[in-house]
Parts: sequence; structure tokens; C-alpha cells
Amino acid sequence: MPCLHVLRLAVTQWSPTFVQDLLPAAQKTALLYHLSYLCLANFPNLERIIRSRAVETQLLFGSSDATMLKCILTSENLVQSLFPMLTKAVEKNKPVLAVKFLAKAQVWIKEIITEVDRIVEKYDLHNKDVASSTSDVVKEKIETDKKITQQDHEMKQTENTLNDLKSKLQKATKELAELERKINSKSQEIQDFAKSITKTRKGFGIFAAVVPFVGLIVKSIYDAVHDPENVARMKALEAELNNLIADKTALKQKQWQLELQIIDWQMKFAKANFDRNSIPDPIHLNEVQSSLSKIQAILIQLKNFWENVAQMLKYLEQKTFVGEDLIEDLVELKDEFLESIKAAEEAWSCFGAGCKKASVIFKIQAKDAYKFLEVSPSSLSKEQWQTEYESVKEQLQKIDPVQSVTSSNTPAISE
Repeated sequence: MPCLHVLRLAVTQWSPTFVQDLLPAAQKTALLYHLSYLCLANFPNLERIIRSRAVETQLLFGSSDATMLKCILTSENLVQSLFPMLTKAVEKNKPVLAVKFLAKAQVWIKEIITEVDRIVEKYDLHNKDVASSTSDVVKEKIETDKKITQQDHEMKQTENTLNDLKSKLQKATKELAELERKINSKSQEIQDFAKSITKTRKGFGIFAAVVPFVGLIVKSIYDAVHDPENVARMKALEAELNNLIADKTALKQKQWQLELQIIDWQMKFAKANFDRNSIPDPIHLNEVQSSLSKIQAILIQLKNFWENVAQMLKYLEQKTFVGEDLIEDLVELKDEFLESIKAAEEAWSCFGAGCKKASVIFKIQAKDAYKFLEVSPSSLSKEQWQTEYESVKEQLQKIDPVQSVTSSNTPAISE
């Protein structure tokens, strides 16, 4: 079944976008572990700690894959079971039957929310373990560095360059956070305006409940509302949002380039420390924590998505099928309702396909991304060490965290 394509930007990116963001975060996590592993060659105790944490992350990605499979199955159940049942109930004017089906769907969704809650808690505990490992590296570094009292001029220059790049990155990150705040605010303004319009048309309320993706709701407003003032207002809001997102795309690319430069200089600094038998700073482990936090935040977004879907279905049940005063409206709106169900089937099929992509991401990461742990970095020659580092660096440069920026913070749900 083909996906519904909405050609407008930003707000009309209707499908939840956590899927696109998972790929760069998961890839970056494994590669940063690899760099940490290389940096701690010849320090067996620390090497063992990194290996242990990386294996834990690998197992956690396997559990995340299982969670995504639940989302896939629920999406399929909505398309293959709930929507056909609702269609039958509406066609035969049997609201009691529809209520029964909606209650069943809410049980499915409640199970997913519980499962995602469980996996989010696992990420939280694991991230704390990684932070503890970072502290272990720092403690051992302090002990080792007591034996080394003099830094050469080249290392000092490297350190200064690093500090300058970190300062620029910090500034870009702050600017990005402010842009994200503005984008969220503008997106919410669009949602609120869309909701204010839907309140004046009963058919929109039904559509919003079964097709909980804001882009399709906005599209339905363009298709059905002919008030020039409302249309002009919606277009103006979208234009403002798109300008903000264009700024974010450019800034996100700048941020990533700075991160790559920092990683490169950090490795130069780490190698210099390595040559002096000094333990490098555990900077890459700090970045691992950031990537794990990103994945955790994406999964929380997934949980929020399902919670909002549950609320919408409950609203549909209570206001359309249970409220006797609205049953007559349902009869009058039968055609619109059935059209909404058809759109919902296509939208949810696409959402399920997105969840399958996320499942593949976790599966690949759990299976293949941590094979570097099979070889101890202390067993590598200098040439092999350099070759492996260059390979990791090349893979990092291929990551494109900007590909989904246009929709990464656009609300996926119209409540």
C-alpha cells in the first residue's frame, strides 16, 4: 500500500521522525566506543571496562529491536483488524461494537507504553554505568599522569586548538537549542490553530482521532476549508516555521563539522598521550553518553506518541460512539468517517514501515557494529592501530545527522 505523500515542508512531515534520528545516534555510539577502545590500548583494566560497557550497549540495542517489533505488530493490528472492524461497525450503525473494538486497541497500546517505559529505564541505568566507567578512566589517568610532569610544546598547541573548537561547538549547541525552542513553539502554534479550525467542523474531529499525524490534518484543512483568512494564516505560520528549520539545518551541519574536527584533534591528543604512556582523557565516552541519551530521548518521544494515540482513540470512543447525542452526527458523517478510516490505513501502514526501519537499525547495530571487540587494541601494531583509526574516522564522516533535521522536532501528534 503506497504512503500518502504531503509535499509541504515542516509541519506536514506527518510521520513521527524518531526513526530517522535513530540511525546516526546508533552508528555514532558504536564508532565512539571503538575510538575509546583504541585510545585505551595497553591499559588492560580500562580496556576491559570499555569492552564490558560496549557489550551492554549491544545487548540493549537488541532489546530496543524487540520494542520496535511490538510497535510494528500494533500498527499492523490497527490496519488489519481495528480499522476494518470500525468500518463494519459504522456501516451497520453499531456504535457499541465500535466501542468494543476501540477498547481492544487501547489494550494493545497500553502494552507498548509499558514496554517502552521499561526500555527507557534500561537506557537510563546503562548511561549511569557508562558515566561510572568514565570516572574510572579519569581516576586511573590522574594516577598515571603523576609520573609525567612535563608537556611538550606540540601537545600544548593541540590542547589549545581543542579548547578553541570546543568553545565554538558550545556556542553552536546553544544556538541550536534556542532554534529548537522556537521551532517547537511555532509548531505548537500551528497545531493550536489547526485544532481551532477543526472544532468548527465535526468531520475534522473524527479524522484527527483516527489519523493522528498533524501533516495530514493540515492537508485536510487546505483541502476542505475555503476561508481565505484561515488559509492565509496557516500558510504564513508554515512559512515562519520553514525559515526556522532552514536555519536549523545549516547550524546542525556546522555543529557536526565541528564535532568531527574535535574528534580528529582529540585522537591526535590521545595518540600523543599514548606515546608518552599517559592515559587519554575519556572524551569519547562522554560522547557515547550523549548518543545514548539521544536514543533514550527518541524512545521517550515514541512513548509520548503512543500515549497521545491512546488519548485520541479514547476521545473517539467517548465523544462519537458512547455519547448518544453524537450518534446521529455519526450517521450524517458516515462517508467522511469511512474516508478517514481509509486514510488512516495508509498512514498507519507507512508508520509501521518506519518502525521496521528502526528495527533494522537496532538489529544491525546489535549484530555487526561491535565486532571490533573481538580484537584487543593492545595486540595491534602501530600501523594496524592507525589503519583502524582511519577506518573509524571515515565512517564517522559518512554519518549524516542532518538528513532528518527538517522534521526532527516537528510535533507528530495533533492532540
